[in-house]
Amino acid sequence: MNAWGYAAVVALMVIGLLGIVVPVLPGSSLVALGILIWAIVTGGGAWWVFAAALAVMVLAWGVKYLVGGRTMAKAGVGKWSLVIGGVAGIVGFFVIPVVGLVIGFVGGTFAAEAIRLGDAKAGWRAALAATRAAGLLILIELAGALGAIAIWLAAVLS
Repeated sequence: MNAWGYAAVVALMVIGLLGIVVPVLPGSSLVALGILIWAIVTGGGAWWVFAAALAVMVLAWGVKYLVGGRTMAKAGVGKWSLVIGGVAGIVGFFVIPVVGLVIGFVGGTFAAEAIRLGDAKAGWRAALAATRAAGLLILIELAGALGAIAIWLAAVLS
């Protein structure tokens, strides 16, 4: 792979990392796509690198869903409240780009839980718990993507 090819793969990975931190783009998928493109162009043993990197990301995705579900259930946040928070986050993203995603999610979760529980303080606690859990899930996905990039980088530099 030439320098432009490496630059394109690295750019795809950087955009993927940004997509994880600011959940607008499919971050991990872009990182995996970058490594896949590198493996296709490079060939040979690069497929083993891709398989190892993908395994790290799949493990992170699995941990993310297990931890997310348990954290939300432990905090007592209702599933419909999360759905409403997610929809409000998507709407908020288009009303106030990027920042609206977080504002909409927190506001939607708060409103749904306050109505469900009949208590604004309990709704606020649930919204904070959902926000903390979402932050933890972002960190888990980021760790998986960084692990995959580290595997790729080790292969490229060796």
